[in-house]
Amino acid sequence: MFVGALYGLLGLGLTLSWGILRQINLAYFALTFLAAYLCYQLSTARGIDPLATLLLIAPGFFVIGVALQWVFARFRVSPFNSLLVTFGLTVIVESVIQSIWTADFRRLESAYGVAKFRLGVLYVPAPELITLALSIALSLALYAALRYTDLGKAMRAAAEDGPMASAFGVNRRFIALALSGVCATLSAVAGVCLALSYTLAPAQIYAWIGVVFAAVLLGGIGRPLGPLIAGIVIGVSEALTMALTAPSWAPLVSFSLLILLLLVRPDKA
Repeated sequence: MFVGALYGLLGLGLTLSWGILRQINLAYFALTFLAAYLCYQLSTARGIDPLATLLLIAPGFFVIGVALQWVFARFRVSPFNSLLVTFGLTVIVESVIQSIWTADFRRLESAYGVAKFRLGVLYVPAPELITLALSIALSLALYAALRYTDLGKAMRAAAEDGPMASAFGVNRRFIALALSGVCATLSAVAGVCLALSYTLAPAQIYAWIGVVFAAVLLGGIGRPLGPLIAGIVIGVSEALTMALTAPSWAPLVSFSLLILLLLVRPDKA
């Protein structure tokens, strides 16, 4: 369940970018790992609380997201080309991470790593509980913002029919820049949660892409609550698979669920 919440948090920026901006932005995975390494560096070298590092990381990532959207708009990058361009950016960021922190495994040691909360007869590690809480809070907040605020309604209108929304006064350029910045900021939050719970290595970026893509597609593109629900379903299914069979079978769960969905609902493809 808790790893499923991380799947949902990782997929939150991707589903909004894909559903509203029509961009398949793989760079969010690279930004997530970059945020994780920055959290590791600031906490280890400067002694800053891992969660407090978001105060430094999140604004910078918002600016990066805005800059990426400006480049996409400037050069009129199509959805398919955005997949190729952002994959290239992912490779570049991976190389930068490896050149700074090397390919060795890094583990963030913090007070959160040893803290546990008691839920009935269970003791839940603090990092997993923090990840679950942040995933639920951010998903619900974005759902409410898209559904009930004027800005959210403008975003949905722009995604549904851009020219018509512009005719009614919706500033599509501002909306795209703001949303892209928010999506990059969500990657920063996911990166801090990743650093709290997992050992880091640059090559692990690609290990997360497949399962998060499955969570986004299963949950519905452009739906803030979709990746969280689908991620939890995948996470629980993986845990049951590992308990009943072997850990090596766990990665097959997400893709099996995705294939089943596409067979039953081919319009989801």
